[in-house]
Amino acid sequence: MPITLLDAPPSAAPWYWARMASPVGPLLLAGTDAGLGRIAFASGSRAFEPEAAWTHRPDAFAEARGQLDEYFAGTRTIFDLALAPPATPFQRAVLEVLATIPFGETRTYGSIARAIGRPTASRAVGAANGANPVPLILPCHRVIGADGSLTGFGGGLPRKRFLLAHEQRQHELFPGRDD
Repeated sequence: MPITLLDAPPSAAPWYWARMASPVGPLLLAGTDAGLGRIAFASGSRAFEPEAAWTHRPDAFAEARGQLDEYFAGTRTIFDLALAPPATPFQRAVLEVLATIPFGETRTYGSIARAIGRPTASRAVGAANGANPVPLILPCHRVIGADGSLTGFGGGLPRKRFLLAHEQRQHELFPGRDD
């Protein structure tokens, strides 16, 4: 699996951040030398600003920015990055399943609950999915309701619709492509 999900860095590890433009609005990327720990949208229920103790490094996360640009350009379907997001053990289990959802496909909260061995934990999976610190790369936007409805997304439902439509178009144009 190209995504490497590392343990979160010690709380004393220095964090740094950078911003990038994207078709879904400005993104904040933050993390440590261990890896990318957070991607945040400028608006939505999970909008996030850098913490005062973090250092602004405009050149940080060049590889992640490049891969995100390729994703939005339609030339990348798989990310190959080291991630070090803060997460509880339960959240980490959900993040590990998110990392396996193929480009252009969706899963339900229930299917993720079953995949982590907690078949009755759909709501807890929804909460963990909503707390995903690295959206886009760990594709929480690919998780939908059991009835096929689009449910919450930290970046807002219009962004979720955009991301799913973007992936569906690419999937239809280039079926089976793995970058």
